Amino acid sequence: MRFVYIFILGIIFTGGLARAQVAVIAHPGAPAEQLSKSELLDFYTRDVRTWNTGEPVIVFDLKQKNTVKKIFYQFLGKSTSRMKSIWMKKMLSGEGDPPEALSSQKKVGERVLSTPGAIGFVSVDSIPDGAKVLLRIEAHK
Repeated sequence: MRFVYIFILGIIFTGGLARAQVAVIAHPGAPAEQLSKSELLDFYTRDVRTWNTGEPVIVFDLKQKNTVKKIFYQFLGKSTSRMKSIWMKKMLSGEGDPPEALSSQKKVGERVLSTPGAIGFVSVDSIPDGAKVLLRIEAHK
């Protein structure tokens, strides 16, 4: 009986940890320690293109549709198709290009670490050593 009780507690405990699935990461030299949801949305819609220091914000996205990308954009309150529409409008009006979409979370981590001012998002299991974690996003069922 005691084993069953400990087993159930283990499931509850690890289930709680598994909900924090996505991390917004930044280059270690990025001039912020955390980001709000609205700041993150401004960076990803490209409405804001610089940190408060004036340094450019370089934004990376994931190319493939997967759970991490879905959780990230649900958190922002935008579908991926709506974001593409926003980026296309900005591109056509000459206001700038969309974020560079990379083929894997590993590549997002590598590019964020090697690009001053960069941000991106990965699963918490894919946070590269040395990256600054600005925000953790919990999945909603």
